[in-house]
Amino acid sequence: MSIESVRAFFAEQAPDIAVIESSVSSATVALAAEAYGVEPGRIAKTLSLRVGGRVVLIVAAGTSRIDNKKVKALFGGKPKMLGLDEVAEITGHEVGGVCPFGLKTPLPVYCDVSLKAFAEVVPAAGSTHSAVRIAPARMAELVNAEWVDVCQQQP
Repeated sequence: MSIESVRAFFAEQAPDIAVIESSVSSATVALAAEAYGVEPGRIAKTLSLRVGGRVVLIVAAGTSRIDNKKVKALFGGKPKMLGLDEVAEITGHEVGGVCPFGLKTPLPVYCDVSLKAFAEVVPAAGSTHSAVRIAPARMAELVNAEWVDVCQQQP
């Protein structure tokens, strides 16, 4: 699954977008920013949350932090991060490579408005050594994401 399913997703949905691989780990925002030569905010991190009985993915700028009150107001329940095994089982991607592309299980995807600060972002691509470069609006369109405001305002 993982990087292969992401490659298949782009081959079918957006053949102009290539998966890029790094020889160094990009499993965290800081490592990914270094690996791909961008500032940390441009790393589009994908958070796997359980809210009530449902699992959702929220893609946000790398330096953003989830605002639990905003998530609770939007989804009607307290958000809880999925455990490592749950993430891999549900998304098909290992932690550090989770992205909204090529998912094992169809999940609702939400893009936080924090991504709109950038013309291009760098989300993971299914593994801890892969990513893509993509405009936030195009990413949201490809994964049928809804734009939401669920992160704390950064100074």
